[in-house]
Amino acid sequence: MSGLNKGVGKVEVALKWDPSPAGSPAHDLDLVAAVYPADAPYGPPAHLVHFDSRSPDGTITLHRDSRTGQGFGYDEAMTVELDRIAARYARVVVGVAIQQGGGRLTFGQVARTGVRVREGYTDLLEDTLGSVADATAATIAEFVRDGAEDGGEGHGDGGDGSGEWLFRPLLRGFDIDPSTFGTVMGARQT
Repeated sequence: MSGLNKGVGKVEVALKWDPSPAGSPAHDLDLVAAVYPADAPYGPPAHLVHFDSRSPDGTITLHRDSRTGQGFGYDEAMTVELDRIAARYARVVVGVAIQQGGGRLTFGQVARTGVRVREGYTDLLEDTLGSVADATAATIAEFVRDGAEDGGEGHGDGGDGSGEWLFRPLLRGFDIDPSTFGTVMGARQT
């Protein structure tokens, strides 16, 4: 990133899937965002945003929440206004969790899953979650304030320490319930 580049400002994260077969329990997938403080970017999240919530400062909002996957195109959408997030926060991790009310369900058992991260009209990421087919939850992306930390995982983002937000794909599956996922989704990879 050169000094003339702008970082990522405002993104939409969207999720889609097909409804469960007739007579089966509904497939309920949820977008989740975790915000981490600059002094502990891999520690516990300062706050989580998921269904029925938004960030305390209004910078992360879930606009659509589907409990069945019945819709046209993307069924859930979350807006993340990175350019408005306070300087005390340095990292945002976004993921997807499957509600497990009808028994253990993995991404591979849900038809036509898909996620998209978009800034304006530019797609930063599109994925079918096929690489995490055996998982019940998955991270999909992280946004890190340039210069706040090095990512700790050898990302080599080429940042210039400007404080602008950088986007990184972060497809990592978990075999975990949604409540626990929120507490570990931003942990450092080992």
